[in-house]
Parts: sequence; C-alpha cells; structure tokens
Amino acid sequence: MHRFSDMLAKVVLTMWVGGLWTIAVVAWVLFQKLTDRQLAGNVAGTLFTIVDWVGMATGFYLLIHRSVREGTGVLRRGFFWLVLGMLLLTLGSYFGIQPIIEQLKAQAWPKAVMQSVFADRFARWHGISSVVYLVECVLGLVLVARE
Repeated sequence: MHRFSDMLAKVVLTMWVGGLWTIAVVAWVLFQKLTDRQLAGNVAGTLFTIVDWVGMATGFYLLIHRSVREGTGVLRRGFFWLVLGMLLLTLGSYFGIQPIIEQLKAQAWPKAVMQSVFADRFARWHGISSVVYLVECVLGLVLVARE
C-alpha cells in the first residue's frame, strides 16, 4: 500500500503543477484569440476554479501523505512547507480574492465590469490574484524540481 500512496502522490503533484501552468497558458490564449473579453474571462475563471479544486485536494493529500510517512520529521522538510504555501495561496485565492472579484462583477451588471465604476477595483484585485497565481506556479516548479 505504501508504494501505491507514493505513486499517487507523484501523480497528483504532477497534475496540480502541470494544471497550474497549463491553465495559465490557456487563459493567455483565450484573451489573445477571443474578441469577447468577457467570454474569455468567464471561461478562464471556470478553468481556474477547476485547478483550485484540484490544488486543494492535492495539497491536503500531499500534506497528509508525507505526515503519515515521515511523522513530525515532515516539518523539517522543504516539501512540506512548499506544499503548505501553495495550498494556502490556493485557499486564499479561492475563498478570499475570487469572491471579491465575483462581487464586483455582480455589482457592475448589466455592464461589463471593465465598463463600470468598479473597473479600477476589479483591475486591482485581478492583479493581486495574478501575482498570487504566479507565486503558486513558481513554488510548484520549485517543488517539482526538488522531487
């Protein structure tokens, strides 16, 4: 059973970090190719939600897996802290930043948020979200490189 849980840890880590980078590229392509920026944003938002849920499930699994395998020694490992950092960024983005962005979109309705009085606040929160996502992607690369 130990081999299966180790193999599963590698697979879900690959899915999480690969998904982060793939969605980043896909979102960029959506905004380059679609003339309707609102549609591009909605599709990208759905993809980011999916990768957030994958990240939450993966992060919790990896933390539990390593904790069971290594006991309290896990706290001395960079792996644990990188996964915890990525998980906290995912949770903060999904439960903190994204609801604010969605609220701004709802308040702007029926206008597109970027054509409303909320455009500056939306741009600020979108920028914060982008930085958080970039940090999570970089931590993921470090994590994979160290494994």
